[in-house]
Amino acid sequence: MAAPASKTIGDLNGKWVMNKTLSDSPEPGLALQGIGYLTRKAIGFATVTLEVKQYTEEGVPHVDIEQTATGGLKGTSEKRTVDNTPREHADWLFGKVKARSFFIKHEDLPGRIQAELGGDEFLAGDWIVADEEKTGPDGALHLVNWVEAEAGWTAAQVWGFQLIGGERRYARNIVIKKGDKKVELRLVYDFVSA
Repeated sequence: MAAPASKTIGDLNGKWVMNKTLSDSPEPGLALQGIGYLTRKAIGFATVTLEVKQYTEEGVPHVDIEQTATGGLKGTSEKRTVDNTPREHADWLFGKVKARSFFIKHEDLPGRIQAELGGDEFLAGDWIVADEEKTGPDGALHLVNWVEAEAGWTAAQVWGFQLIGGERRYARNIVIKKGDKKVELRLVYDFVSA
């Protein structure tokens, strides 16, 4: 289901399901991240659901996501403090990583992509940039997440809303790099409930 107008980068609260038809296959990215063949195949067959809780605590934005998957796959938890401070995290799927998240205005995105996010223009593409979308802190349009893994890969994600098949959708443009290899992919989510 398309995202309702009330769901913006300033309010992602609710349940979202990855749309496998509209999303790129995550398998090449998972392979580059060192995820084993059987786990990649299981993820490819699973229905992935995000339960998002977005809130502000002591003036700092947070986005907590409980990710579950069908088929008996163990889920993951993402606890993002959106203040651009690197924080360490470990889970069963990706191992030990250092990640940071921040909100950004669309007009500032190209410069940050070049300066901090590996310079890949794929991250900047296809976003809805209308004023009603600019609901993050200080009029931000996107949430950016940057991950450096102990396993030697990096991942840059830009979150926002895109017009896909004539419908407004929550999407993530993602670039994963390891050495001289790179995978670009877009994940698209259906809104299920608030």
